Amino acid sequence: MFVQVMDGLRIRKDGTYLDGTFGRGGHARGVLERLNDGGRLLLMDKDPEAIRVAEREFGADARVAIHRGSFIDLAHWDLAQQGLDGILFDLGVSSPQLDVAERGFSFGKDGPLDMRMDPESGESAAQWLARADEREIADVLWTWGEEKQSRRIARAIVARRGAEPLTRTAQLAELIASVVPRGAQKIHPATRSFQAIRIFINRELDDLERGLDAAYAALKPGGRLAVISFHSLEDRIVKRFIAARAKAPPTNRRMPVEIAFTPTLRMIGDAQKATEEETAANPRARSAVLRVAEKIGGDA
Repeated sequence: MFVQVMDGLRIRKDGTYLDGTFGRGGHARGVLERLNDGGRLLLMDKDPEAIRVAEREFGADARVAIHRGSFIDLAHWDLAQQGLDGILFDLGVSSPQLDVAERGFSFGKDGPLDMRMDPESGESAAQWLARADEREIADVLWTWGEEKQSRRIARAIVARRGAEPLTRTAQLAELIASVVPRGAQKIHPATRSFQAIRIFINRELDDLERGLDAAYAALKPGGRLAVISFHSLEDRIVKRFIAARAKAPPTNRRMPVEIAFTPTLRMIGDAQKATEEETAANPRARSAVLRVAEKIGGDA
């Protein structure tokens, strides 16, 4: 999906771009290769390890500025508020975060039950599961993971923590697997629950909505917004955000006066998915969806 992202951003050599989810810098390198000395690249990530990588690899580049924080912070970053020609959000958890057991994101690797993208801020998954009541846990699993067995899993978590604290990813994964009938599922029984808890702990969907608003405000007319989503809840938010500014709302016969609509975003093509070659090289890319929009001008 790298090529689609670069094409979608339509990078100008002297433009100013923001990568709101630096990760380990794959997209950032691609943007920098297309900028001349007059171009700028702003990098953001709330993961302190990602920021360390950014500073080590790009800190000496005069074209680069680095800010640790969620992409919602771009609304308060002076450099971003000077106007951007392109913004990229690559959502969800990064491969390095999944691959390091100590981060607690993966049910396939035993580690501390953390799941925070910024491990120095907020409440860990273990801390939340230790205090939340059964109903709250079930609601989170259903709302953010669309887990049909949410009540059964929540009941099991509350019962287990009464005997021993849940502090490891393997503990939680094994507990969920023991109470969820596997049936014909192709995925691990803990997949949706881990996704839901991670999204909740990191406020990912709330931050996405606020981040899209901030990105829209920071884009110059003609600037491009590119967003890569990895599950339907994220993609639904992005799709609705773009459509609300690109398409007139459906007409209502009961309304005596038609409400004027002026589009302020233009959809660039349809939603794009990773190629077969990309998914073969990186199986995690199979669920990726890219949407691109261009700012026309005016207010949202």
